[in-house]
Amino acid sequence: MFDKLRKLWRTDQAVDSKKERPHNLFEAAAVYVAACAEDDQDRIDEAAGWVSPEALSFGVSELACRAVIALARQRDESPTDVARTLLGLPAA
Repeated sequence: MFDKLRKLWRTDQAVDSKKERPHNLFEAAAVYVAACAEDDQDRIDEAAGWVSPEALSFGVSELACRAVIALARQRDESPTDVARTLLGLPAA
């Protein structure tokens, strides 16, 4: 009987721990940027609460770098040209 209770308790604990898993900074950055693109203020606020502002800033910066690199490769352009184009700046 105790063995069954122990197994049940462990299973419930595992399920609870999966629900309350902390968000990492890259997950927060991805949700934050996507929410900004979709103008979803509720999701922006939610993602901003998952990590510290400094961590979110780092994650958003890392996401921007990776996105520019991916687009540059896809377009066969330099990352500088892609970044300037995305921001609406004239060619350097």
